[in-house]
Amino acid sequence: MCGIIGIVARSAVNQMLYDGLTVLQHRGQDAAGIATYEDGRLYLRKSNGLVRDVFHTRHMLNLRGRMGIGHVRYPTAGVSSNAEAQPFYVNSPYGITLAHNGNLTNSAKLKQELYEDELRHINTESDSEVLLNVFAHELQRLGKLRIDAEDVFAAVARVHERCKGAYAVVALITGVGVVAFRDPFGIRPIVYGGRETPDGMEYAVASESVAIDALGFELIDDIAPGEAVFISKQGTLERRQCASGGGYAPCIFEHVYFARPDSIIDGISVHKARMRMGEALAEKIMREWQDHDIDVVIPIPDTARTAALELAHTLDVKYREGFIKNRYIPRTFIMPGQALRRKSVRQKLNAIGLEFEGKNVLLVDDSIVRGTTSGQIIEMAREAGAAKVYFASAAPPVRYPNVYGIDMPTSEELIAYNRDEAEICRLIGADRLIYQDLDALVDAARRGNSDIHDFEQSCFSGEYVTGDVSAVYLDHVSRARSDEAKEKRGGDEDSLRDLYAANSAADG
Repeated sequence: MCGIIGIVARSAVNQMLYDGLTVLQHRGQDAAGIATYEDGRLYLRKSNGLVRDVFHTRHMLNLRGRMGIGHVRYPTAGVSSNAEAQPFYVNSPYGITLAHNGNLTNSAKLKQELYEDELRHINTESDSEVLLNVFAHELQRLGKLRIDAEDVFAAVARVHERCKGAYAVVALITGVGVVAFRDPFGIRPIVYGGRETPDGMEYAVASESVAIDALGFELIDDIAPGEAVFISKQGTLERRQCASGGGYAPCIFEHVYFARPDSIIDGISVHKARMRMGEALAEKIMREWQDHDIDVVIPIPDTARTAALELAHTLDVKYREGFIKNRYIPRTFIMPGQALRRKSVRQKLNAIGLEFEGKNVLLVDDSIVRGTTSGQIIEMAREAGAAKVYFASAAPPVRYPNVYGIDMPTSEELIAYNRDEAEICRLIGADRLIYQDLDALVDAARRGNSDIHDFEQSCFSGEYVTGDVSAVYLDHVSRARSDEAKEKRGGDEDSLRDLYAANSAADG
């Protein structure tokens, strides 16, 4: 998962881009980057680390210009290096920088085509660099010295024809403007907003509306599936539908876990969606466990708070904060290596004994992925004196890998894979386990926007909306994402050929 932002303004954008990336920091804590444009030149700064650590005063002073883009990243396949940080740059044609959130499912095939047919070199393992070069090639095919919005939209349409998977993209074209576009299914989120100044309109695009709000822009709309928005360097905005036939299937895990609760994604308030998740969980408990003996509901901070509060309210049970979180420890399921995850959970949370002593406690989390965190938290609750520890997940069992930009582990590393709820309950050490029903989760999100009839929910259902994900491809993804692979990461020709074969099988 990554966060992207782009701004075309009437004054310097460096501080706005920095502030916007800070607001989006929850979407990626591995690397950050900003690219700006002024007077025919691009200025770029990117490196590993948090936003506050990557950009110092000297870097900010050098990021000149009134339009630019930015990116925060975590590594979907476990690669963590400065070379993988975004935005990526290619000098031909025009000079283009690009930042991307998502994952291409046919990146190896595209990489082969770019090298053999289009004579383009890809220097990293990132599919974002592949996407950049596809876009650059399609612009170059036009053979124009100067391009306009129509040319940009034509190139984006060709990107949609060639690229498969999930992608929300923002690109800065030197001397031309900023373009943002979204895959034909709208899997990854992206929105845009504007504001009027004495000198004219300014526009911003970002992964989440919270960044638009924080910068003082007024939210205009989501970029629709297959749509592109082009903002010229003069500050005019045009939008165009560049693909058809995909559908509207945004990622439901954004509402479960990733997005900030104060964001609105595809017209759905994340906060209200999580409230409805808590309400649905409470209704399930009242339906299936009428004689429950829950004394107190305690959330696992931070994402589960909203659902837990609504659950407690609906059950008419006390809600308490029982864990204090160290905010300087990153998200654990993103970390490579079980040993590191186990250590970080104890560093991340500390129990308040008074809230657990002698009580039957219902712990609420947004989801259970590997189960490592859940098991340790349950153990901490018992050590704090809880009489019984029940556990509720605001999401259904996660049984399948996500291939659209979320670094979920291999199937074999998912605790719910090939296990029923009773076995999962035993493995994490709970006295009782309550999972959200998938239909209830979908309803909790859909009630925010009745125009959305489907969601990308593959990690729960095993059904991949793009229709090109084969068993061979999933096997390769599993091998690439395993903890062992992450520990000895390094690309080679054999792995490229394997992935190319996997994509060829998927194309079928």
